[in-house]
Amino acid sequence: MGIGINRRVRRGDKRAARDRRHLRVRKKISGTPQRPRLVVTRSLRHMVAQVVDDTAGHTIVSATSMESDLRSMEGDKTAKARKVGELVAERAKSAGVESVVFDRAGNRYHGRVAAVAEGARESGLQL
Repeated sequence: MGIGINRRVRRGDKRAARDRRHLRVRKKISGTPQRPRLVVTRSLRHMVAQVVDDTAGHTIVSATSMESDLRSMEGDKTAKARKVGELVAERAKSAGVESVVFDRAGNRYHGRVAAVAEGARESGLQL
């Protein structure tokens, strides 16, 4: 598939370990037009969720916690992550996507990453 890593692996390097986990996940997961990939990007402050068709190589819909309505939202980062999941699910359903493959991008399925998935499920997207 052409996914490689050029990062020097040192003991205790969290970023390199996450990159290794991401490659291990991406070997098995690929988005198709019928079932695209819901990829979650997590930073220290924000969450980004994209629905990606890997065969065509483009993003169908996306949502982020940096949008103005979510920036002004009260609550902790987990609540905002759940709202990002709900928002990306609504946009995906309006674009004609009913089912997706969840790509956690090497992060543990815990906390904000799990909140995005739960929010998407609650809004009717099949993961």
